[in-house]
Amino acid sequence: MLNFPHTVRIFLHTEAVDLRKSFDGLSGLVSQAFPEEDLLSGHLFLFLNGRRDRIKMLHWDADGLVIWYKRLEAGSFQIPLHVAPGAAVELKSAQLAMLLSGIDLTNARQRKRYQRPEKIGGNARKHP
Repeated sequence: MLNFPHTVRIFLHTEAVDLRKSFDGLSGLVSQAFPEEDLLSGHLFLFLNGRRDRIKMLHWDADGLVIWYKRLEAGSFQIPLHVAPGAAVELKSAQLAMLLSGIDLTNARQRKRYQRPEKIGGNARKHP
């Protein structure tokens, strides 16, 4: 299983992608689909093919780009959230693990947990 520091954010591009693309093609998709994110930030960017039986993950690893590629022999990957087609989604590491393991996330629910308030201009803001 893949392990990343908790600071690594995970972004899923929900629109089908031609997975013949490699480093340069996927890098271009990152700049188009996630314009506010930096490819070299160390975050993980996920792409699925049309049948959703293959997934590529693009990641900057300190000194170069890395691609992980998984092909399912049976079944398909499921987009975990109810999102508009072509939308970009941020996942938690647990959601990525479940996605790769074939767990249906439409019925999975996250139990309430503590969230540290965000600081905005010196003031703390609480989340509901």
